[in-house]
Amino acid sequence: MASGHKLWGGRFTGETDPLMTAYNESIHYDKRMFNADIDGSKAYAKALKQRGILVDEELEAILTGLETVRDEWKQGKFVLQPSDEDIHTANERRLGEVIGTGIAGKLHTGRSRNDQVATDMRLWLREEMKDVKKILINLLQVFAARAEKEIDIVMPGYTHLQRAQPIRWSHFLLSHALPITTDLVRLTEVYTRVNQLPLGAGALAGNPFAVDREFLRKELGFDGIIMNSMNAVADRDFVIEFMFWSSMVMSHISRIAEDLIIYSTSEFSFVTLSDAYATGSSIMPQKKNPDSLELLRGKSGRAFGNMAGFMMSVKGIPSTYNKDLQEDKEPLFDSLKTVKDSIQILTGVLSTLTVHPDKIAKSLTADLLATDLAEYLVRKGVPFRQTHHISGSAVRMAEERGTTIDQLSVEDFKSLHPLYEDDVAAVFDYEASVEKRCAIGGTAKSCVVDQIKNIRNIIARYKD
Repeated sequence: MASGHKLWGGRFTGETDPLMTAYNESIHYDKRMFNADIDGSKAYAKALKQRGILVDEELEAILTGLETVRDEWKQGKFVLQPSDEDIHTANERRLGEVIGTGIAGKLHTGRSRNDQVATDMRLWLREEMKDVKKILINLLQVFAARAEKEIDIVMPGYTHLQRAQPIRWSHFLLSHALPITTDLVRLTEVYTRVNQLPLGAGALAGNPFAVDREFLRKELGFDGIIMNSMNAVADRDFVIEFMFWSSMVMSHISRIAEDLIIYSTSEFSFVTLSDAYATGSSIMPQKKNPDSLELLRGKSGRAFGNMAGFMMSVKGIPSTYNKDLQEDKEPLFDSLKTVKDSIQILTGVLSTLTVHPDKIAKSLTADLLATDLAEYLVRKGVPFRQTHHISGSAVRMAEERGTTIDQLSVEDFKSLHPLYEDDVAAVFDYEASVEKRCAIGGTAKSCVVDQIKNIRNIIARYKD
């Protein structure tokens, strides 16, 4: 292809509106896929050689030339030209300059930018997903390590942001780690659907030179081949699915960020963020703002917006390739960067977070044990619906006296029900309360240890 000519320019003689040229091009953001584009072209060149379209010398020239182009990208020496509307155009144009347009021009035989871009995106995304998997596992390792180290800290558990029952701090941490393990499993499932080969589908009808798509699959490391050529060039479900995955993991990140924002306030003072993940106020010198957590919370909306926006672009597109599909790249690239950065920021926040067990202990109040007071009678055969009412009466009695339920006397409790005995005072023990929650998934130490083991088993299963 001569420098300055469009890949599609043979039919057109008029000049394109300069604004339309800029509106149409994607090189400024899809150039990040240069590696994927070169890998796909090398594999396709080998497939053309198998069909006798290239001879040995031509194949070698193309492979060597493509590596030269790759090195220029890596070294920051690749010089873009006005005609380079996308990464495919740029690489083909430069390959022609390096080895001559006669040989380079054969590379696109039977191949369309439609199947080329679909292949490049899948190649690029699957490599990025491998990096996401690594940093997600690192985050889970931090969760597990903190949970193991701080397992003896007992804190109030909350529903409706009201103190509810005592739990272990580690149980709280692991309640957020578990959705992340689901995200890890889900990521590997998405990967299998990303890793399907479109190359060899041509523009929409298939390849006219009978290239060996099974060879291409093996050469490029895909798990399978997209069996319908029209679907191969049209499908962007893999983009939407990854952006959905990004939205899910960001929603999980947002929820723990919200909890930590609350717990870091002076009203709670359960935790303090490292200076590396907080900022000060421009006017109030006493403040330490949890900007990292607020940004994590805010960027969850950004990730969802990327997915929703592209789904609206896709929903009305007719069959096969349409230029609307170019709108897949910017939201995908942005979602990928957002989720990678966010996972790493949360990992940094958690690994440097200071927990204040003394302040957490002071927040434990006897009303957290009202359910335990009801369960005391359940163990003596009284139906829970009755004991719930009786325990509520004890709470009301304490409130009317301006005291707490643990300061009521044994006689007070006996006045509410005769089965209350002297040992009722043992109910008001936070450690004993959490240890009673010993069914699988509970907050007893043995259950929390099992949760940590479970997370580490999942990490080991998906690490490689």
